[in-house]
Amino acid sequence: MTQEKAEVLILGSGPAGYTAAIYAARAGLKPLMYQGGQPGGQLTITTDVENYPGYPEGIQGPEMMEDFRKQAERFGLDNRYGMATKVDFSIPMAHKVIIDGSHEITASTVVIATGASAKWLGLESEQRLNGYGVSACAVCDGFFFRGQDVAIVGAGDTACEEAHYLSKLCKKVFMLVRRDEFRASLIMQQRVKATSNIEILFNTETVEVLGEDGVIGAKIRNTISKEEKIIDVTGFFVAIGHQPNTQIFDGYLTMDEAGYLETEKGSSRTNIEGVFACGDAQDKIYRQAVTAAGSGCMAALDAERYLAGKDLH
Repeated sequence: MTQEKAEVLILGSGPAGYTAAIYAARAGLKPLMYQGGQPGGQLTITTDVENYPGYPEGIQGPEMMEDFRKQAERFGLDNRYGMATKVDFSIPMAHKVIIDGSHEITASTVVIATGASAKWLGLESEQRLNGYGVSACAVCDGFFFRGQDVAIVGAGDTACEEAHYLSKLCKKVFMLVRRDEFRASLIMQQRVKATSNIEILFNTETVEVLGEDGVIGAKIRNTISKEEKIIDVTGFFVAIGHQPNTQIFDGYLTMDEAGYLETEKGSSRTNIEGVFACGDAQDKIYRQAVTAAGSGCMAALDAERYLAGKDLH
């Protein structure tokens, strides 16, 4: 197994990771980044991004992440393909991370920006139309469906919150709930039930999302009667949760019940000295590119101050 040392090792290459890289590189910390299983993060499967400051005409998600990459590399980021497969955070200032099972890095500090992955229904049509009418983020993409009819799948607080958000933009919102009841808190249930343009369809599952170049409808099935029908929608939102990409840190870093990394309030510090977490790996509330970037900045500054306290910088 090959070995090397790094001062700042960044795991993940979405807005959080690249922002951390920009700040760390400009501070002279010579950051080393491994991009992970989805280089560029979730924005690489997003089409139009219109809510990130600095892009008045909007920008395609992959193009924006390419801008992030170029900016970080301009300041000296050592950017590599590869994925962390194992870690050992038992020795301070000597955190070991194995890349692709064959390369060991010993890092003084580690910035975790591994992000999260949206949970999907598992339909071929859902994946084919992802970014072309299918979305896992109503706050990100709801604007594009202003005045249109849309559907959203889910039964928890997030689904109810996003359905209510969509109701302010869209003509009608079909809410597809697989069981005969919500999993959401009572106040969130009451909110969607009281919204006139939200139609809740209980005991309903999605058979297929319809359309070739964009969503034109959804075929749904009643789970009890097995009756199928088509609803005419131009947007299809999936709100059945996210899975943080944090499994390899289990046993070292403190997580909540869903696997999101826990950080000290007002910082990116984890329970392990010299290990910092940012972006969607630790944020289950906002999950926006701009908040991820902000937390990446925090992680880099926290790492810099940590190293300065060790008289290394």
